[in-house]
Amino acid sequence: QVQLVESGGGLVETGGSLRLSCAASGIAFSIYDMGWYRQAPGKQRESVATISGGGITNYADSVKGRFTISRDNAKNMAYLQMNSLKPEDTAVYYCNLQKFLYSYWGQGTQVTVSS
Repeated sequence: QVQLVESGGGLVETGGSLRLSCAASGIAFSIYDMGWYRQAPGKQRESVATISGGGITNYADSVKGRFTISRDNAKNMAYLQMNSLKPEDTAVYYCNLQKFLYSYWGQGTQVTVSS
């Protein structure tokens, strides 16, 4: 019954911006950590940014200063604002909700940054 649905991916040029959204349902959203992960072709899935229920954030070094994770607990939504995009950011981006030792995942949304 738990579902995470990502949206907002697309094609952008180097230096452009995108905002990804994640809609959660079927779970007490506000008390759990949320995260954005990405997986590029031939690469392992990696953490991009996380945010706790209380709003504490953490970022991968590769995106720090360019990406911002946020959440709106009243709307059961999480967001990833991506600025100054680089071709190296090209990947499928996944929304994650961590409930104790179990991870819920969305279906992913493609982000492609052209050079």
